[in-house]
Amino acid sequence: MIAGQSRDAEAKKGDVMMTSLTRNIAFVALCGAAVAAGGITLGTTPSEAGTELRAMTWEGYTDPSVVEVFTEKTGCTLVPTYIGSNDEITAKMAAGGGGYDLISPAVDNAQLMVGMGVLEPLDPARLKHFDEIYASFRDHPGVQSDGNIWSMPMAWGSIPLMYRTDKFETAPTSAAVLFDPQYEGKIGIQNVKTSMYLTARLMYGADFDVYEMTDEQLDAIKQKMIEQKPLVRKYWSSAGELIELYANGEVWVSETWGGYQVSQLQEMGIPVAEVLPDEKADGWQDVWNIVKGSENIDCAYEWINFISGPDGQCGMVRVAGYSAANPVAVQDCLTDEVKRDLHLDDLDYAEGLDFWKLPPRIGKYVETWNAILAAE
Repeated sequence: MIAGQSRDAEAKKGDVMMTSLTRNIAFVALCGAAVAAGGITLGTTPSEAGTELRAMTWEGYTDPSVVEVFTEKTGCTLVPTYIGSNDEITAKMAAGGGGYDLISPAVDNAQLMVGMGVLEPLDPARLKHFDEIYASFRDHPGVQSDGNIWSMPMAWGSIPLMYRTDKFETAPTSAAVLFDPQYEGKIGIQNVKTSMYLTARLMYGADFDVYEMTDEQLDAIKQKMIEQKPLVRKYWSSAGELIELYANGEVWVSETWGGYQVSQLQEMGIPVAEVLPDEKADGWQDVWNIVKGSENIDCAYEWINFISGPDGQCGMVRVAGYSAANPVAVQDCLTDEVKRDLHLDDLDYAEGLDFWKLPPRIGKYVETWNAILAAE
C-alpha cells in the first residue's frame, strides 16, 4: 500500500510578468549574490551532445529501474544530479544553468523561471501526452503562459505532518505540535522558504493567503520561527536526510513529502504515520522542463514524453509513491487500492490542501527565510 498523498486542482493565478528589476531582486535573494550585469548564460558546462542528458532533479524521479527502460526504448541516457530544494534549482539556473538539459522543479518555481527566460518553450506537436494531463494542471501559468507551453506536469502530492506513532498517544492534528516545548530537539523543519506557509496559517487561519503577505506579517512569522529554533533538531533538505533522522530516533515529528518518506520508513520498520494538519497542508505539483540552450533537444523530448506516459508515470508511482499527473497513463498499472491511496479517485481531497503558487514578492519571502536561518 502506498501512503497518503494529495493534490488535485492547482489554483489558477494570473501570469506574473517579472520586470528586469524584479528578476534581479529575486536572483540576489536566491543566489546570495548579485547576478552579473551581462545576464544569464546557459550551458557553461555542456553535456555530451546527442544522447546523454543531464538532469537536475529530486530523489525518486530518475530511479535506475525507470531510466533503464527509457534507455532501452530510446537509446538516450540520463545522468541525474539530486537536489534538496526548489530554491537550489532556481539558484543554479540563475547562476548559469550548469550545462543541464532537464530540470524538475515545483510548478511555482517553473513559473518564476519562465520569467527568468531560462526555459525552452515546448513544441506542442512533439508532446504525446500533454492533453491527458489534468486540465487544472495544464492551466497553471507555470505550465502555460504567453501562448507557450513551458512545463510537463509529472507528479503531485502534499506536505503533511509525519510523526512517530510510538511517541504520540494520539495523532497530532495541528501545526502547533511543531512549536510544542515538550518535543524540544525532536522536531524537523524542511530547509525551504515554503516552510513559512504552515506557520502563517497557524498564526492567521487555515484560509489565510500565504502568497500575499505584508512586511508586518512576514516579520511576525520570522519572529515566531526564530523562537521555534531551539526546539528544532534539524532543518532538513533531502528525503534521505529526514529518513535517517527518523531511523536514528533523532526526529519524532516534522513536515514530510507526502507518501514517499513515510513509505520508506515503514518498510524499514520505523513506526510512522502522516496526517493533514487542521491548518491545511501545502499541496505541490512537480513538472519537467527543458533548459534553454540544451544541446540534446531530441533526447530531451524523448524523456518528456517517456516520463509523462505509462512507463514513466507508473515507474514514478512505484518508486516515489506520489500521485500521477496523467491519470490515463496509470489506469492499467495501479490497483484500485493504490488509486484510493493516491486520491486519484477522490480529487476532493485537494480541498484540504493549499497549493503552491508564486508569491509576487518572491525576493522578500526568500529574504525572510534566510533571516530565520541566520538568526542565532
